[in-house]
Amino acid sequence: MQQFRIAPRIMLYADYAAFAADFALGADDLVVTNAFIHQGGMQNHNHQGALIFQEKYGAGEPSNEMMDALLAEARRHSYKRVIAVGGGTVIDMAKLLALGGNYSTSEYFSGQAPLVKEKELILIPTTCGTGSEVTNISILEIKEQHTKKGLATDALFADYAVLIPDLLTTLPFQVFATSSIDALVHAAESFVAPASGKMSELFSIKAIEMIIGGYRMMQAEGPEYRNVILEDFLLASTYAGIAFGNTGVGAVHAMSYPLGGVYHVPHGEANQQFFTEVFKAYKKLQPLGRIVELEKLLSKLLDVKPNNVWEQLDSLLEFISPRKPLQSYGMRQEEITEFADSVLTNQQRLLKNNYTALSRQEMIGIYSRLY
Repeated sequence: MQQFRIAPRIMLYADYAAFAADFALGADDLVVTNAFIHQGGMQNHNHQGALIFQEKYGAGEPSNEMMDALLAEARRHSYKRVIAVGGGTVIDMAKLLALGGNYSTSEYFSGQAPLVKEKELILIPTTCGTGSEVTNISILEIKEQHTKKGLATDALFADYAVLIPDLLTTLPFQVFATSSIDALVHAAESFVAPASGKMSELFSIKAIEMIIGGYRMMQAEGPEYRNVILEDFLLASTYAGIAFGNTGVGAVHAMSYPLGGVYHVPHGEANQQFFTEVFKAYKKLQPLGRIVELEKLLSKLLDVKPNNVWEQLDSLLEFISPRKPLQSYGMRQEEITEFADSVLTNQQRLLKNNYTALSRQEMIGIYSRLY
């Protein structure tokens, strides 16, 4: 049996004003966003409810320390709906604000607290990568463990995922690049995951087609051409989110988490590091499975033979966001084995979604080749 579902209602608006009017924002709403997003147009739609700027509680990738500070502030207010407008950090943190109880982040993530949704949750992405608006997952760095961990529970599903392409128009190119690469990784990992089925692969395929097609148009027309096709990238991110929300992601994400947790590398950038290396390892270990179908799809989109797709994909991604050696982030050689061990200890939730199993030695080899 294969199970497939899309939990949130998905809505598309031309601009934030149309959303604000339709949802009749009011005093019972808690809005979580960033100051620069709010100043970009949201301030003209004052809902009279509580307004929290996420960056006040910490910068960079979200952590349990930042989340505890945000929870403390949110609990000072009375609200019935949580409305998150932002990138992956804002959305992943806002999901926990819809939970009941007076617990810490670590208690939620460790299973010590009941996970019960008490507030309506509306998620509005302002990047084109995480797909978090349609998943039941929140990813945070657990500081004391020096890695990222995921909390997956149906209580974190949004009631509404609201897509507004206009909110992406001021996105810096590097944020666009790393977030859209993240979406591409979501779609590819979902396509080859053991839980992939006929329904999820429809969303994976469409996301891959739209992202690679968009990148190739940018190669031909210039990087600024992305502004013409922002809606395509936003939709592709949501499609990829729907796909991996049903299948999970695997070793690319698992191996990226220590790099992000220790050296605070942006999530999409960290995923790009491991994307093609992990898939080359998959191909070597299990050459006759679903990876063959993925290579056929990529060969058609990249206009190369199937046995050249990973090199050609690397070249395309280098145009979008040049990759750096791991040591340039400050990573030490002895951390190659430490990171591999961390993945095996902390990321079994993801490793079970691998196309095929990767041993400790194979992970060490991937880290070493990228070092």
